[in-house]
Amino acid sequence: MPSVDTGAPARTGASPERFPSSPRRISLALFAVGLATFALLFSTQPLLPALSADFGVTPGQASWTVSAATIALAVAVLPLSALSERFGRRTLMTGSLAVAVAVALALPFAPSMEVLIALRALQGAAIAGIPASATAYLAEEVRPAALVGSIGLFVAGNSVGGMTGRVLTGWVAEGWGWRTGLAAVGALALLCALAYRLLIPRAHNFAPASLRPAELLNTVRGHLSDGLLVRLYTLGLLFMAVFGAVYTVVGYRLTSEPFGLSQGLAGSVFVIYLVGTVSSAAAGRLTGRLGRRGALYLAIGATATGLLLTLGDTLAAVLLGLVLVTAGFFAGHAVASGSVGRTAKTGRAQASALYQMAYYVGSSLGGTLGAIAYHAAGWSATVAFSLTALVLAAGVTLYATRRAVVRRRLEVARGC
Repeated sequence: MPSVDTGAPARTGASPERFPSSPRRISLALFAVGLATFALLFSTQPLLPALSADFGVTPGQASWTVSAATIALAVAVLPLSALSERFGRRTLMTGSLAVAVAVALALPFAPSMEVLIALRALQGAAIAGIPASATAYLAEEVRPAALVGSIGLFVAGNSVGGMTGRVLTGWVAEGWGWRTGLAAVGALALLCALAYRLLIPRAHNFAPASLRPAELLNTVRGHLSDGLLVRLYTLGLLFMAVFGAVYTVVGYRLTSEPFGLSQGLAGSVFVIYLVGTVSSAAAGRLTGRLGRRGALYLAIGATATGLLLTLGDTLAAVLLGLVLVTAGFFAGHAVASGSVGRTAKTGRAQASALYQMAYYVGSSLGGTLGAIAYHAAGWSATVAFSLTALVLAAGVTLYATRRAVVRRRLEVARGC
């Protein structure tokens, strides 16, 4: 899910003539594109056991149908954010969605695992144009009073799309096979794309800028030399590595003994994503009460507790564990991504894009390494990998805490 920081300065006293388009219409259009984006991005995740069986590949090899898409997105999001400055947010979103949907409709006909992975990489690169443009479009075209609600609806579309795509493919694949499952998600994305195109108004406030690669590189270099931003990027990567590992492998765990769930029931576990919608919304209140680092410690602790619960041999324990993992992940992600926008003083769009790069690299690493661990030593190995990532996240947060304590002591000493 993208950071909700717009990167745009606050607009005060904006006249209605500057924002003639209906914010409701814009919000619905962006909800549709958000739903399509995340339904497509993770569409193969609940199908991994079926792909392993059909193509005769290991969980680690099958996981590349997810990792290829997220790696390509991570690589493409920064350059596509620059292209949106030149050619327009609406144009880039339309082109990106068209390519992503076209690839989705071709996926069911993939003759081999290699072709399927290559198509998924192309799809991920196309999808990168949407988070690179969506929040910037909203910041430019929606009046300030309606902006927070519009961004919230876009993020809600991401969450609903991520859940819907996974559940839909799981149930359809159970009855008609994984190819039909992917076709169903492609059809859903096509309907969303048509709704987006019918609803999205033309841009009124976009001013094209020339492409300046040197300036972009200088901005990126400045962000990567900021210690706090680097720590936030690292936290996003580590949290997503845990989440990617758990949800890439959980289908294998639930469809095998002692649970033996059907493909559809195993796919339905992604309904737990709704917990993340609640916990991410609560992250702001947690940060207000506990501070950023306190909220991160709580998120890490909840995620670790959930991982340990999933080691149980009862379905209730596993589901409760997944609830805690999901709540902890979304809370931690919301705190880290929201802090990026507040920390970056310039080049906020690029700062957000760098966070998304780290986030999706984490998804790719977690999904692939978690699946390899599962193939080597079962679910306990995937949990061990995830707990290691959380220990590293706790270490990064503890380092930041110690720096803050030292800084406060120095300030007190100077005051004396």
